[in-house]
Amino acid sequence: MHKKPLKTIMLMGCTSDAGKSFLTAALCRHYANLGYQVRPFKAQNMSNFAAVTRDGLEIGRAQYLQALAARVLPDVRMNPVLLKPMADTRSAVVVMGKPDPEISALPWFDRKPRLWGVVQEALHSLQQEAEILIIEGAGSPAEINLKKSDIVNMRVAKEAQAEVYLIADIDKGGAFAHLLGTWMCLDEEERSLVKGFILNKFRGDKTLLREAPMWLEQQTGIPVVAIVDMLPNKLPEEDTLHYRAEPRFGVKNIALLCYPYASNLDEFDPLVHQSGVQVVPLRDLQNLEVYDALILPGSRNTAESLRWLDQTGWKVQVQQFASTGKPVLGICGGMQLLGRRLLDPHNIESGDAEGLGLLEVETTLDPDKTTLQTCIPYLDGEVSGYEIHHGITRNLGATPWLPHELGWQQGNVRGAYLHGLFENRLFVQEFLNILQLQAEVPDWSGELEQELNRIAEQAIKTSGWEGFLS
Repeated sequence: MHKKPLKTIMLMGCTSDAGKSFLTAALCRHYANLGYQVRPFKAQNMSNFAAVTRDGLEIGRAQYLQALAARVLPDVRMNPVLLKPMADTRSAVVVMGKPDPEISALPWFDRKPRLWGVVQEALHSLQQEAEILIIEGAGSPAEINLKKSDIVNMRVAKEAQAEVYLIADIDKGGAFAHLLGTWMCLDEEERSLVKGFILNKFRGDKTLLREAPMWLEQQTGIPVVAIVDMLPNKLPEEDTLHYRAEPRFGVKNIALLCYPYASNLDEFDPLVHQSGVQVVPLRDLQNLEVYDALILPGSRNTAESLRWLDQTGWKVQVQQFASTGKPVLGICGGMQLLGRRLLDPHNIESGDAEGLGLLEVETTLDPDKTTLQTCIPYLDGEVSGYEIHHGITRNLGATPWLPHELGWQQGNVRGAYLHGLFENRLFVQEFLNILQLQAEVPDWSGELEQELNRIAEQAIKTSGWEGFLS
């Protein structure tokens, strides 16, 4: 018999991107600030934004952040199943922090019998140690076509007997219809778990809502418990880069090339928020002459990303940019893209591919995946980060840049396996020096701490939600 926490709360959205991950982080910090032992949980996440725990296991970036919000060490039990898209109809399945090729090869609806037991064990294990358990759903619980294979939404809510709050993104419009329609798609037992509706990302005058919240309560018997303002913040995004920007005069403009299956784009957040810098995500082909540096991020399917670069004309643009002598940096898959060749003898991704030829290295994809946190000496100090890669890279003539075969350099082109470099003040300062930019570099971990405290205050207390939680 497993112990039941003092409180189990589950956040579900009417749609994807309703703000579940954000509000879960806010709740974790809210209860942690009150002195409770808090744990986050998401049974199954689909994202190419991943992090590595201290014991070398892979979890979704959102759950990693939520653990930090709860002031506990990130733990693979908090995200026992992680799906990493590799194509429109194919994902790599990571189970308890490790890739599972057998389950990855199964059709979607055949996975549940293999995964539900894993989810149950992780859930109940966390319940044994948590006073407050905050669970995040995925997408929407009203996806009727997916209910039979559900291991992340209402099936988890019933297993945990959680207090469920349904979230609608009011900024997109149609929020009351979304909430009512989602509630109507639930069966009687599922409806009994719903304790409140949340209107998220509100802008403007709340009096304009008038009688709408009361009307919704009359239809369902469920109150609107919180109206959360649109809260711009520095927290990492869960699985999609929503940030947009254009080159700006008077600053250093950095191009971030967002090819298909680009991964861990959140690791460039410190640069996005750095004064004197404008990071510009690029998808559509364009001339790079206005940019001062170019970054190639990681990729979950490096070969497909390479083919896209070639087919769209980006390959030539990147090569021309590198010939100008301006800085080019590739991280993990981005570093592999810069090399001569990518070899895939075990069909881990999508076959061999010719690289950009800007770094004299060659990468072979290996079934054994490297996932670990790493700290290395750098300049007059040290930098830390994490590795997530199948590749084994062989030096063909490039200059070693980072120790332990973690990075190489060739003139103005550098590549590294180490994610998270920009979360290190020392590395950011050196990067800015190369750009001939003098600017103060803040402590990124300190920035995130302030943000978590701020959103806990504004999303929970100011919204009126706190009164319904006590």
